[in-house]
Amino acid sequence: VQLQASGGGLVQAGGSLRLSCAASGGIFSIDVMGWYRQPPGKQRELVAFITSSGSTKYADSVKGRFTISRDNAKNTVYLQGNSLKSEDTGVYYCYARQVEGGTVPYYWGQGTQVTVSS
Repeated sequence: VQLQASGGGLVQAGGSLRLSCAASGGIFSIDVMGWYRQPPGKQRELVAFITSSGSTKYADSVKGRFTISRDNAKNTVYLQGNSLKSEDTGVYYCYARQVEGGTVPYYWGQGTQVTVSS
């Protein structure tokens, strides 16, 4: 499975941003797609994920501000971030898994930088 992320960039606090991630190759085995982020000097953390049936989960820090969605026909997952804060700054990585949880392997896309200026 190959993942190609796009979007990201420099945004002012309070602004919005949309990330996209397209999957290809072996995608029929994938149920979960989502996003992690790595703030400067910190560990990678889960932002949100969505299953092929549309179930979602969000980190508490982004609930009410971020929305994850998925176009199964295009094998693409999106992350819409609104009311961005400086603490949303980091490298965002999309991922895919056959199922969420356990020791199931992750497939990773390349990171995309999001910088929120205050």
